[in-house]
Amino acid sequence: MKRRAFLGAGLAVAGGGAALTVPRWRNNGPFRFFTAAEAATVDAICAQLIPRDRDAGAREAGVVNYIDIQLTRHLKRYQRTYRRGLADVDARSRARFSQAFAALTAAQQVEALTEVEAQSKEFFELILAHTRQGFYGDPRHGGNRGRVSWKMLGLPFPQVRGRMHYGDQSQSG
Repeated sequence: MKRRAFLGAGLAVAGGGAALTVPRWRNNGPFRFFTAAEAATVDAICAQLIPRDRDAGAREAGVVNYIDIQLTRHLKRYQRTYRRGLADVDARSRARFSQAFAALTAAQQVEALTEVEAQSKEFFELILAHTRQGFYGDPRHGGNRGRVSWKMLGLPFPQVRGRMHYGDQSQSG
């Protein structure tokens, strides 16, 4: 038996003969957790929470990407809250305006979010906190695409972590 055949057989036995499966997010378009409709709703909500003005907003920073990735990692405990909250936002939008939240005008979206803030405070505060994290956080976590918020704030890149840089202070004393 050749070495490669032997190793391949060993891997098949070690894996229980299980076939390799494509991760769920690959079948879900570009998103890992959200459906396309949910992602559109999250993107529209985030764009209202941190809108574009002379600087980029949450949409341009890819905040929906940050939230989607983190809901499959560190924020897994909020998956059910997001599913329910997004369904509620769209249901309220359809009941009031006969359209999904993402299809509403900006003024209608603000009106709908004001209602969500008053009646679904837990979800509203959660998505607001995650929008801020995705906008201002480190791009390596999936948001702040192109470091747009850091550029807006005039922060240097790369970020200095753990200490202040005001020149070589080791010589003072």
